[in-house]
Amino acid sequence: MASQNTTTAHLEGLDQAPSNSSLSQPSAPEPFAFAMLLKPEYVSVIVSALAIIWLGAHGSLRRPPSAAAAKPKNGKKQPKEEKFQEGLAASDAILFPIVAAILLMSLYYLIEWLQDPTILSKIMRGYMSLMAVISLARLSGDALDILTSLIFPTTWADRSGKVYHIDPDRRCQYLVDAATGEEVIVPSKITPLPGFLSSRVLSTSSRQLLWGIRHLYTEEWTVRFAMHGFFFFKFNIKLNDILGFLVSLPVAIAYHYTGWNLFSNVLSTAMCYASFLMLSPTSIGIGTLVLWGLFVYDVVMVFYTPYMITVAQKLDAPIKLVFEGPSGSSMLGLGDIVVPGMLMGIALRFDLFQFYKKQIKLETVELATELIDDSTGRTVTTTQAQHRRVKSPYVDTRGQWGNRFWSTKVGSLVPVKEATEASAATAFPKPYFYASIAGYTAGMVVTLTMLLVFRHGQPALLYLVPGVTGAIWLTALIRGEIKDVWGYTEDGSIDTEDVIVDVDGSGRVVEKKEGEKLDGEGEEQLREGEVAKKDKKQEKEGDYDVFLFSITAPRFALKVD
Repeated sequence: MASQNTTTAHLEGLDQAPSNSSLSQPSAPEPFAFAMLLKPEYVSVIVSALAIIWLGAHGSLRRPPSAAAAKPKNGKKQPKEEKFQEGLAASDAILFPIVAAILLMSLYYLIEWLQDPTILSKIMRGYMSLMAVISLARLSGDALDILTSLIFPTTWADRSGKVYHIDPDRRCQYLVDAATGEEVIVPSKITPLPGFLSSRVLSTSSRQLLWGIRHLYTEEWTVRFAMHGFFFFKFNIKLNDILGFLVSLPVAIAYHYTGWNLFSNVLSTAMCYASFLMLSPTSIGIGTLVLWGLFVYDVVMVFYTPYMITVAQKLDAPIKLVFEGPSGSSMLGLGDIVVPGMLMGIALRFDLFQFYKKQIKLETVELATELIDDSTGRTVTTTQAQHRRVKSPYVDTRGQWGNRFWSTKVGSLVPVKEATEASAATAFPKPYFYASIAGYTAGMVVTLTMLLVFRHGQPALLYLVPGVTGAIWLTALIRGEIKDVWGYTEDGSIDTEDVIVDVDGSGRVVEKKEGEKLDGEGEEQLREGEVAKKDKKQEKEGDYDVFLFSITAPRFALKVD
């Protein structure tokens, strides 16, 4: 992945300024450089980069190893957990810079050979537009999910702090009794709407329509596409995913034919977002190594070769963010967002890991052991008290932002204490992520300052990598969690089931027993294998589909009030 940097396109505007303009002075004092950072194009660069990283990091949240898989409700099938398509290993710290350099040099010499970058720009624009359609569809679908959750949340709280739960199967709203845990249906609230709208008196047909719309937008559809002997695809989607794809098509077409910066920025944002969802280092340590490898690459390509700046200026493709200002334009390559953003994303997931780790409980269990008495030959049963580690079920973040909005009182930033799902999914403590945000912001400010002072394109990773990595590891040092940060990994090795553990006198775990299993992953693969064997057996014994394409929607049963 070639890292593009803050370009010198703005410097061209400076060179064209009148000679009496302070912008054209080659030795601008540093205080003036800081004042220039308030220009709209520079503020747009920083704010846009932070917004993309925030969205991508939260979109990349997965079940952490310290949480148990969520149990399906109402007899529904256990959803398959989403995995990263590419997990970076330690060797990628060397491989990434080499591959990025080869790609960048290839683009440079291809531009020089063609003499006219317009041809290459059209080819790249068409290819990147096609790739951006899928990315923008995912971004649009997730954005529509947030909008849907704001209209049809699953929980909400009133002014007194009571948390109401919306049940689409029974078409009612209920409270949970704190003492007994029983569900108490509220007769006056029979609509799927939250807040003051929940008590509105509506006709039967209007209520049916609202419940139907909610069902249409929140339930998953199953898509099957197969050709006998060649391939078989099966995946779940929501209506919002389809609508997101329909939104992405006209945007990509409009960019392909117009080349406007607005469309380019939208597609670039979507590709950054998709990168966060597909690509991640398997640990914070590996992420740090990869960043420092690309740090060296970025410095060499900007300061010691003409490759980076030439390609960034001449190639017109959605691989950068461009912001126009009164005196010129400012540009930031996608690599300067995605590369540090990968580490910031795993920092956020580590925060979630720590949140669920603190909720792990130790339950006392009696273990029975049968032994044969050598003297009598009889079987003797002995019992021993042990402790079992029990993890809290994971709460999926998708669809929880509406719950957080409706469960947060006016003037507060966090949901009420009783809204446990919204808190677990969105409002958990994020010290490492916020520290990385601060480090990234500081790195961007220094990058733009150096750009203004030296009037030369700057390798943004020169300042972003120390800022982000330094902020994360300094936070770990201050919190005394260096060992925890270094030991955290997403390769599955610490994703274990609830097991029997030994505890000391203070109740802390001191040793793990042998025989731990991966948390549900091995069993899931075994079940999938058994299902596949069963399907093959049925296929041999009976009819089979030569060609199949189907979209199956969950049935919505009409209820007569």
